[in-house]
Amino acid sequence: MDELLVGAASALAGLLAGVHFAFLVAFMPALHDMDDDTFTRVMVRVCEVIVNPVFMAVFLGAPFLTALLLVWQRTPLTIVAAILGLLALVITFAVHLPLNDALADGGTRQAFETPWLTWHVIRTLTATASFVAVLNA
Repeated sequence: MDELLVGAASALAGLLAGVHFAFLVAFMPALHDMDDDTFTRVMVRVCEVIVNPVFMAVFLGAPFLTALLLVWQRTPLTIVAAILGLLALVITFAVHLPLNDALADGGTRQAFETPWLTWHVIRTLTATASFVAVLNA
């Protein structure tokens, strides 16, 4: 059971870290070159579209399965993986979702882009570190 769980947690954590990485190195740099109106419209639309069953299964499943893994193995790497996976989730709910909502409600790109990107770097590193830790657990 624990090998299957490690495999599933690793797969989902890797997919989630990959999504964050793709946003960091491709999507946001491409969007950065757009005018303010295009930036806002695209970012708001992406935030709407990304909330779908497939993404939500990965987004919530990665930290959940990593934390569930603690039932079978409480190694230092498993504990670190669970903490980092949950931390990436907390960053999303505490920082990114309010920023996304503010932008959708008429907020400015200037108030959005820098804090979103700053915290996204932290979230990407956190999610990637969680993936590496669960992979080696």
